[in-house]
Amino acid sequence: MNATVDWTDDDAAARTSVSRNFWRKARWAAARVPFMEDLLAAYYCAFDRDTPRHVQAALMGALAYFIMPLDALPDVMVALGYTDDLAVLAGVVRVVAAHIKPAHREAARAALARGLADERGRG
Repeated sequence: MNATVDWTDDDAAARTSVSRNFWRKARWAAARVPFMEDLLAAYYCAFDRDTPRHVQAALMGALAYFIMPLDALPDVMVALGYTDDLAVLAGVVRVVAAHIKPAHREAARAALARGLADERGRG
């Protein structure tokens, strides 16, 4: 059983920033990113209250890397731009895979089916 997570003000501000910026970039990248379902499942897992704190922290780091405007390979580079994002996400997901539940994957598929509409602020 997981205990309720007590977020500091800094943690809460970071989570709000990641959530807001994630959906903006996700809508832009949806047609360009072949791993969007995994990315969305990671998002839903990171914002699930039942997910352990250390797993949330790892996933938040990967999501923050995805939304960063500057990274190792700029996202606008055709065919290569998201390879570093994929590597970071794949590494984190592999470590925390047991915590990404079928419900997170279902929510990801549903968000993709809706075209990522009306997702800002959810989670």
